[in-house]
Amino acid sequence: MNAELIFKIIGVGLLVSVSCQLLTKSGRDEQAMLVTLAGIVVVVLMLVGEIAELLDRLRTLFGL
Repeated sequence: MNAELIFKIIGVGLLVSVSCQLLTKSGRDEQAMLVTLAGIVVVVLMLVGEIAELLDRLRTLFGL
């Protein structure tokens, strides 16, 4: 795993947390929840490629 991916995940987390705080303080709780959900989806999509690569390496390691 490279450090660039970790920094991207941290950046998404910071943006989502600040956005949620601002939306919650302004009384828009529904939009804050949607921003949180969108942040989770973005991070999961970023990790899908890494998980696929890990599974490919495990297959080649065990000869499956």
